[in-house]
Amino acid sequence: MTEEITGKKQQRMDAGTIEAAEKALSSEARISFHRRLLPFLGPAFIAAVAYIDPGNFATNIQGGAKFGYTLIWVIVASNLMAMLLQVLSAKLGIATGLNLAELCRDRFSRPVVWGMWVIMEIVAIATDLAEFVGAAVGLFLLFHIPLIWAGFTTAAITFLVLGLQRYGFRPFEAVISVMIGLVAISYLIEIFLIKPDPVPILRALVRPRFAGSESVLLAAGILGATVMPHVIFLHSALTQGRITVKDPVRQKMLFRFEIADVVIAMTIAGAVNACMLIMAAATFHAQQLHEVGTIEEAYRTLTPILGHAAGDIFAISLIAAGLSSSAVGTMSGQVIMQGFIHFRIPLWVRRTVTVLPALIVIASGLDPTATLVLSQVVLSFGLPFAVIPLVLFTANRKVMGELANRPFTTVAAGTAAVLIVILNIYLLYDTIFGGN
Repeated sequence: MTEEITGKKQQRMDAGTIEAAEKALSSEARISFHRRLLPFLGPAFIAAVAYIDPGNFATNIQGGAKFGYTLIWVIVASNLMAMLLQVLSAKLGIATGLNLAELCRDRFSRPVVWGMWVIMEIVAIATDLAEFVGAAVGLFLLFHIPLIWAGFTTAAITFLVLGLQRYGFRPFEAVISVMIGLVAISYLIEIFLIKPDPVPILRALVRPRFAGSESVLLAAGILGATVMPHVIFLHSALTQGRITVKDPVRQKMLFRFEIADVVIAMTIAGAVNACMLIMAAATFHAQQLHEVGTIEEAYRTLTPILGHAAGDIFAISLIAAGLSSSAVGTMSGQVIMQGFIHFRIPLWVRRTVTVLPALIVIASGLDPTATLVLSQVVLSFGLPFAVIPLVLFTANRKVMGELANRPFTTVAAGTAAVLIVILNIYLLYDTIFGGN
């Protein structure tokens, strides 16, 4: 009975958006493009949250503090690859009515499916742990409350955010979009306070290079923090039944609107990541503070350099990023479990299970930034298991129909997949054997 009532609430909240979307897809629609676009905005913003999570804070701060603007081109390149992959994921859901995990279950052997599920569950849990810890650290820095109580506060807020889904997809999308906007505005203010010289930034963008093996390792970490495997699975689930279209002509039109959604959301996420590195380069690297490698050090160092407000703005952006990405990480885990093994547990149960490891990490006194960086290594390991199936399925006309990739798209996506795999093998090798 409760599920029936919840379903009716969702239908009421989503009906207006679905009606507006169907009108926009009508060939007789006589409304401007931006008004036609509005009903389709949302799925990519949910996915984009994962691209500005606390793991990005950790890697971008380290990259900027140690190497200045040198690695800003890595952020741009990673964001372009992420944009391509999220477009393909959205297209997969539109064309097939299935998400990536469901297609893997239908088309791969049972041992492969179970192996992929275990790997992606580990990835989802590691991601959620990092994002939860990041939000707790932000609350600790801003309000100076004990870290363990900041953890419980984070848990309570994420439960509330996830609870919005019972009212439909629009309220949840709206709250997540507001949080992304808060992070973006915070970094616009930071850049205004810093006033960085644009010349070295542009020079670093047009002259891609590394500064030794450590910078290559950090570049792989930036890539791992930018291209996120769990939201590749999630994005296909967000589009698979949101606006259902069977006609190939209207599917292509819907796909064009989803491309716009991805471009807008991912451009914002990429700009935020670039601003993170610019902030660290213009403050820490410029002051010869190359070893500012933790989020807490960044907060404490920003205050004397730029003033107390800069530190607080940094903490607010970290809280917004952590809370939103933690909620999205829990959603991703649910999609992965349901898709691979056709089993579903209540969202609050999954949230509780993923909260416990994070609270244990906080209570044990482990370094939060080290936990975040380690989570990026786990993410790196999981990336090929999301990227390779995505490229294979979207290139297959039997799977995708009229929305199958063009040859150029497949080559570009395949090249990105190979590059991601190579860089992540290097990252894993250096992490395991680099100290020996």
